[in-house]
Amino acid sequence: MTGFLSRFGPRRDADPESAPASTGVDRDPVVGTKALKKFIGCLRSRPSPVVLDLGPVVGSNISFFGEQLGCKIFVEDVFADLDRHQREKRLQELPAYLHKRFPQADASVDGILCWDAFDFLDKASAQALADQLSRILGVNGALFGFFGTSRPTESRFTKFVVVDDQNLRHRPYSTPRMRQAVLQNRDIIRLFERLRVSDSFLLQSHVREILFRKPEYPTS
Repeated sequence: MTGFLSRFGPRRDADPESAPASTGVDRDPVVGTKALKKFIGCLRSRPSPVVLDLGPVVGSNISFFGEQLGCKIFVEDVFADLDRHQREKRLQELPAYLHKRFPQADASVDGILCWDAFDFLDKASAQALADQLSRILGVNGALFGFFGTSRPTESRFTKFVVVDDQNLRHRPYSTPRMRQAVLQNRDIIRLFERLRVSDSFLLQSHVREILFRKPEYPTS
């Protein structure tokens, strides 16, 4: 297992009039997000929050969250794990792997960025991952995820590059893994039975953004 840890100094508010620096022609689409700003808002009041990112390392994202939150960021690339298990034809081992994947202590993380990881997991693997994330998320912590409402036919992962707290650049990259069955709302809520839905947004891009919070007392 590999991880990435970044530590930043005091948070600062973004300049509302400043635009991201141009790096030339970038044809990757920029898509609006409604839940990311709320995710950041949940963590602003916490001193030096700990954030877990399930996607691949994106340097500009680490800088963005560090500047906004003064946080520690751990990157644990679940997409790479899934891709490796797919290529090595060991998908049957993935639930057990995810059950032991995260070394973080119980309730030690303040925020989790799931992106669209659950769209690519079978039922058993999704439950194993959800259980572990619920375990390591602290009380009043926030978990942010995307859940597709339709099933694209192409096989690709997406790097979600933060443009600002209301926009994400979608940067696709190849994988042999196809998206799995579309999760209904009741299925998503059942996965995270120890958490509660704080906000849910259905976007025009056929994606549902959900922000979960971990209550002080069990939900069941």
